[in-house]
Amino acid sequence: MHRIFRMPVAKVYPLYVQKVERKGRTRDELDQTIAWLTGYDEETLQRFLDAGSDFEEFFAGADLNPAASAITGVICGVRVEDIDDPLMQKIRYLDKLVDELARGKKMTSILRSPEVAAPGERHA
Repeated sequence: MHRIFRMPVAKVYPLYVQKVERKGRTRDELDQTIAWLTGYDEETLQRFLDAGSDFEEFFAGADLNPAASAITGVICGVRVEDIDDPLMQKIRYLDKLVDELARGKKMTSILRSPEVAAPGERHA
């Protein structure tokens, strides 16, 4: 079993907050990103943090977004779409989304949402 599986989410969450805030993003945007991936609202996320839940417990109760499989790319030198262990893949999905947020990607892109064209506008 990987050591990160037993790591409390509350130990990593402040690091996520620092990372995105250093890059001009907000905690609310981070929470929105986590909610998109896990289905957890702010109150549920806070309960997991307060309880000291580890990543295994955190993702065991998650209702993973069906579009999570659209998260691709490299994190920690490994392509997230090629990770075999389901829990490790979920953790790396979260890491990848946090990285995208910190890099300034648009929320619609991070949340894998089709952008809606303004009336009279066309997408290229």
